[in-house]
Amino acid sequence: MSNPDSFIDEVTEEIRRDRLYGAFRRYGWIGIVLVIGIVAGAAYNEWTKAQVAARAEIFGDAVLDALDIGAPEDRLAAIAAAPADGPQLAIRQLLLAADPVDNKAATLEALAVLAADASQPAVYRDLAVLRQVTVAGADMPLADRRAALEPITAPGRPYRTLALEQLAYLQIEEGQTEAAIAGLSALMQDQEAPSGLRNRAAQMITALGGEVPAVQSGADVVQDG
Repeated sequence: MSNPDSFIDEVTEEIRRDRLYGAFRRYGWIGIVLVIGIVAGAAYNEWTKAQVAARAEIFGDAVLDALDIGAPEDRLAAIAAAPADGPQLAIRQLLLAADPVDNKAATLEALAVLAADASQPAVYRDLAVLRQVTVAGADMPLADRRAALEPITAPGRPYRTLALEQLAYLQIEEGQTEAAIAGLSALMQDQEAPSGLRNRAAQMITALGGEVPAVQSGADVVQDG
């Protein structure tokens, strides 16, 4: 019985092998395409990374070369001409806005361009708005400064607490002392407010004649002033 059984096993194995070879001949190209796709995808990914790194290096070199230029006008022109794309565009605009004392008009123009660029991340656009308000100061109507700041005080916005601080300063400018003290006191209780901001708020509350609330946040403790 063993010989017939062995013969049957061999025949069964041959049938399986023939079916496997047939399936491979029919569908094997799918696996080959998948392998080629994986290899091509990995190669494209590496090429993309190399292109991004190359563009970043070119942008960085151009900026460093521009910063070495002595004349402010030539330096700004060189920065503006630096090849940039994506977030590099935001960084370029912030660099163009780095001299508010000697070139306030150019600074405000660069910040306005960035603030209006919807293609840039909110972290850059909100920073541009915040800096635009502080650089412009009284040259921008108070109502316009408030209108610019209020949207970036929404929960989750990256510079929410700094914008709230600026709104409190606008209240001081308007003579709304009690409202300003209340806003600054709330900031001192805000867990998202950095310690430097809380310290500034405490100093301003004291200068306005208010009572500084006792705040404890981790290692930072601010007592009544």
